[in-house]
Amino acid sequence: MLLTLLSGKIHRATVTEACVDYEGSISIDEHLLRAAGIRPFERVEVYNVSSGARFATYAIVAPPGSGTVGINGAAAHRAQKGELVIIAAYAQLTPEEAERHRPRLVFVDAQNRIRERREVERPSTVTV
Repeated sequence: MLLTLLSGKIHRATVTEACVDYEGSISIDEHLLRAAGIRPFERVEVYNVSSGARFATYAIVAPPGSGTVGINGAAAHRAQKGELVIIAAYAQLTPEEAERHRPRLVFVDAQNRIRERREVERPSTVTV
């Protein structure tokens, strides 16, 4: 049996661009990808905090330090520039692997700069 667990998350990132005329995906600053342990072309779930929309796509690398979180292709109808999103990647783990697993949680500021990294989520808290 495999369990699906959160492997990495970028919390409350600000969408910097939305371009419908693109083949698809989400462009993410390379520093953010690395910090969250998300690989290029890895499937990610995107949760739009501003509108409630949810969608899946894959990550592509944006220039390091750019702060880019760009929603591309059809997904650009689900998130617009200036909206807040949570970007999450998941991993399939055996129960034994799950016991040792710790997700990589990245919290960013309004310019998508890393302000905190954690491996544990605090229940019932609001992080703004």
